[in-house]
Amino acid sequence: MIKFSFKKKFRLIKSLEYKFVLKDAYKIQFHEIIILGRINKINNPRLGISISKKNVRKSSNRNYIKRLIREFFRLYQNNFLLMDFIVIVKKKILKFEKNIFLKKLQYLWSRYFF
Repeated sequence: MIKFSFKKKFRLIKSLEYKFVLKDAYKIQFHEIIILGRINKINNPRLGISISKKNVRKSSNRNYIKRLIREFFRLYQNNFLLMDFIVIVKKKILKFEKNIFLKKLQYLWSRYFF
């Protein structure tokens, strides 16, 4: 049975986990989104999100973008390679439109599908 949960084991939480990915990451980027990935030795993919206040001022917008990223990851987590991912949102996201953002996100994530 395929599971669609987003439990704690699917998240990058500690700074050491983020440093592990940043140390030797495979990088895919669009103008406003960067996805870093690195193979892990765990039986599931994990996600970390980084959106700085400097890049997206309103907390409601930051939280909304994070929700979209988490939801996309949750729905497609069974298709991903066993990797740790960090999604970084850049400043150019100011002209935010949900449909365009999701299409770009889907394009970037599709590079990590098997």
